[in-house]
Amino acid sequence: MKSFSMLLLTILMVSCIGTAQDKKKEESFAITKTEAEWKAQLTDKQFYVLRKEGTERPFSSPLNKNYEDGTYVCAACQTPLFKSEHKFDSGTGWPSFDREIEGNVAFSTDYNVGYARTEEHCAVCGGHLGHVFEDGPQETTGKRHCINGAALKFIPKNE
Repeated sequence: MKSFSMLLLTILMVSCIGTAQDKKKEESFAITKTEAEWKAQLTDKQFYVLRKEGTERPFSSPLNKNYEDGTYVCAACQTPLFKSEHKFDSGTGWPSFDREIEGNVAFSTDYNVGYARTEEHCAVCGGHLGHVFEDGPQETTGKRHCINGAALKFIPKNE
């Protein structure tokens, strides 16, 4: 009986392993590079965030308090992701936006912290950007796109 219980427990544990992350990694993107190519192109922090799905420390990005007019693009491939007019101060320590540039940000589900979150990544190169939450400004979309500053590059409006 004890052996049967252990077998049943093992089967149950194996069946609970999620595959959402694997599915995202299987997606094909317009821009693909080897890990060595990404490492050569990106800073250590950018590589950690964009390619290893890391998170920068809150309040560490100069883009968090940037209020200039312009566009935030992917630091890896320069795809336009967010417009400055949709940026707001969420108080969380990460650049936050109430909407993305449609079609340029892709979404998947991650369970890295033990529950489901909606992960955002660049739709062109697959770089990890951050997560989207439902606690944004209610007068607009109600969304808070919580984005790592290291995943972004800011292009001022006049450039």
